[in-house]
Amino acid sequence: MTHRTSTAAGFMSGRPKIEIEHVELNYRKAVKGGHIDVVHALRDINLTIGEGEFVSLIGPSGCGKTTLLKCLDGLLPVDSGVIRVSGQPITGPGRDRAFVFQNFGLFPWRSVLGNVVFPLEAAGRPKKEREEIARRYIEMVGLTRFIDHHPHELSGGMQQRVGIARALSVDPEILLMDEPFGSLDAQARELMQIELLQIWERTRLTAAFVTHSVDEAIFLSQRIAVFSTHPGTIIEVLTVPFGYPREEGNVKLDPAFAELRHRIWDMLRTQASAFSE
Repeated sequence: MTHRTSTAAGFMSGRPKIEIEHVELNYRKAVKGGHIDVVHALRDINLTIGEGEFVSLIGPSGCGKTTLLKCLDGLLPVDSGVIRVSGQPITGPGRDRAFVFQNFGLFPWRSVLGNVVFPLEAAGRPKKEREEIARRYIEMVGLTRFIDHHPHELSGGMQQRVGIARALSVDPEILLMDEPFGSLDAQARELMQIELLQIWERTRLTAAFVTHSVDEAIFLSQRIAVFSTHPGTIIEVLTVPFGYPREEGNVKLDPAFAELRHRIWDMLRTQASAFSE
């Protein structure tokens, strides 16, 4: 059976893990005539994500979702505002955060084990220790039988599982995912959603997940931050009225799923119309 939770918009579970306050970011690029063109990527972003919470970011293409994720990882400095993790302002990348990319980002010359062990090598962990850690996470994502295979011998879904195992191997507190299933076919995507939820339920990492799929956001998340079109800002944060564990069939057949889906699509259509005017 599907379990219900609070439907109050903006509800946050757990104590704050990520605090984003009045964040703004602009890109500057040179144009003809020696002028500098300023592109407003993020405008007055405010969002708090609780410890162990799963939050999805959804909105039109180019609205700043991935940019915000990069700011959370410390890859991009903000122009104003502040992002705090565990109460401390972010000043750059940290081992408390791990990034999962859409394009897998695997080394083709390395085996599954070699890919998962790589960040542990970079951190200087002893060989025996890092292989033990890598094997544990490879088992968690169900790839023990393929531990010696190379990326070209794996399906897209399996490659993404390697990427998730690699991210988990560094024992992060926060998992940042940028459309990790966007390049998979529909069947593989649904299977990976289920597997990701199972992993998240075991680890209870704080998760920020960028997606263009409304259905995916609802199925995975506790809350969904809906972005406006350019420049990106958060127009509403919605609480998903389902608890865990979740079964896809039960969730998607629940009238509350259709109601929330319709509400989000209405917001996205409004943003698309405003951008085209």
